[in-house]
Amino acid sequence: MARRPRICPAGYAQHIVQRGNNRCACFVSEDDYVAYAHWLAQGAKKYDIAIHAWVMMTNHTHLLVTPGDDNTVSLMMQYLGRHYVRRFNSIYNRTGTLWEGRYKSSLVDSHRYALACYRYIENNPVKANMVASPGEYRWSSYHANARGVDSAMLTAHPCYEQLAKSKQARRRVYSQLFDNPDAGSLDTEIRWGVTKNLAAGSEKFKAEIQTLTGVAQALRPRGPKKNLG
Repeated sequence: MARRPRICPAGYAQHIVQRGNNRCACFVSEDDYVAYAHWLAQGAKKYDIAIHAWVMMTNHTHLLVTPGDDNTVSLMMQYLGRHYVRRFNSIYNRTGTLWEGRYKSSLVDSHRYALACYRYIENNPVKANMVASPGEYRWSSYHANARGVDSAMLTAHPCYEQLAKSKQARRRVYSQLFDNPDAGSLDTEIRWGVTKNLAAGSEKFKAEIQTLTGVAQALRPRGPKKNLG
């Protein structure tokens, strides 16, 4: 089956997931997380990509980004991969790929879904039973978005800016999103979108993306199985 084409229009938020090959660890030491963050920031700057949220898990990463130009997210990920994998292989005396094939991605509707994607990403360590609350996990953007910790790597998405007028109020409202008992259905849509490389959002948003890119945003049902006799 042919792979779905990757779509990356400028100005649209995009959820990215990249996993370690065979789900093996892609971060072993604290220095690995620091190095990945460094090259991610450099790649984002080089290709004019705003980073809104991120988390580095032991064997995979999540990002929420918005490219300033068409088709530049893949360039950023290639740049990040070249530098980080070279360093990782050198330090741990290994060769070959670190990542499990191509990264997965999904365009995200700015209305409602973008903030849900923020929460989905930063709540990943809680879902994995690594911590009881997102603030207990060090390697995520939660500390910047909910607590105001300085991060030169992050740029607020407009939906985050619209939470409240002041920075303090925005952080307070944002932290309350993690208490939302109705997150389940949106989390499922966000997970499905990035797994299948489909837009996550309203039907209107999906139709907009399909018109813009010419790429269908609904999976075609599989045909009947052939009788092979």
